[in-house]
Amino acid sequence: MKLLIRAAAAVVALLVLAVTGLMAMVLVDGDAEATEVTGGGGAGGLKGVPEEFHTWILKAAEECKQPELTPALLAAQLYQESRFETRARSHVGAQGPAQFMPGTWATWGRDSDKNGEASPWDIGDAVMAQGRMMCSLIKQAKSSGYGGDARSLALAGYNAGWGAVEKYRGIPPYAETQNYVRIILATMKQFEGPSRLQIEGSGSGADALRKAAGRLGTPYAYGGGGPQGPSLGFCSGGGGYRNGTCVADDTVGFDCSSLVQYAYWPDLKLPRTAAAQYGATSDRAVSRQDLKPGDLLFWSHGGSGAIYHVALYAGEGNVLHAPRTGKTVELVALATAMPDADYYGATRP
Repeated sequence: MKLLIRAAAAVVALLVLAVTGLMAMVLVDGDAEATEVTGGGGAGGLKGVPEEFHTWILKAAEECKQPELTPALLAAQLYQESRFETRARSHVGAQGPAQFMPGTWATWGRDSDKNGEASPWDIGDAVMAQGRMMCSLIKQAKSSGYGGDARSLALAGYNAGWGAVEKYRGIPPYAETQNYVRIILATMKQFEGPSRLQIEGSGSGADALRKAAGRLGTPYAYGGGGPQGPSLGFCSGGGGYRNGTCVADDTVGFDCSSLVQYAYWPDLKLPRTAAAQYGATSDRAVSRQDLKPGDLLFWSHGGSGAIYHVALYAGEGNVLHAPRTGKTVELVALATAMPDADYYGATRP
């Protein structure tokens, strides 16, 4: 970012690009929150990233709609810029965790966290501005006709300004910029978490599980998510609260049933709640001994009318699910996913 102070032409070029808007809509969730249990372990993205950055990184990547802009790329870039330090400041005047120069911030900064001001020091504002700028740069890179990876060109534009990329028709021959690109692409993997779930076979169940596995690490948001992906949740009754504070209405993510709905959509349009999903598939019950990847597992407080949680069977005794407020989409052992006494049964959509 240091070289941005010498890249006024880049700011002018980037001003003409439209900012991608949040397209996800909030869908009503009738499920109860999953009960917290001990044991198990998560697997997913954003390993080693401070928790307060998770929601914003995932939201920024989701808004972009460009597959090159992954949460791991944004995390690696933030680490290179500031080591996730919210009060970081460079000797040339770059500010905050995403290291924006004041002139560049004027273009990309928004009050994304709705606290009354757009500040490069605020995590939400900074990460969303980073995502908007990187998204725009990736689009420019893909349409530029220049050789090389779109991510590399976008990172070079973030560091040196897109004007420098245009001048050299690729990554500029600046040592700082070349190292910046190389280091970020090399360190992305350390933020991707444990190895992704290996899913073999074909068919609707395996395909749904693969799609859901792509959302490992996404926050749980009571009432959030749907066929199009994660969205803001809401608080209702006892759902969406953490330590007495409503967090769902400021969290972009999935709840248990919206993750399942998203996984199977559009090939199979399951209803929205866990109980309704059981009702729609209960004629195809599966014993616990015959589970296959993609099967739906249900937990209840008593009978089909009290089903409160649904998960996807992931093979080898594991499930993939969105467990509860404060957690993320994770891969855990079936035995520890929810209280075993509450296990109600499984179906095959």
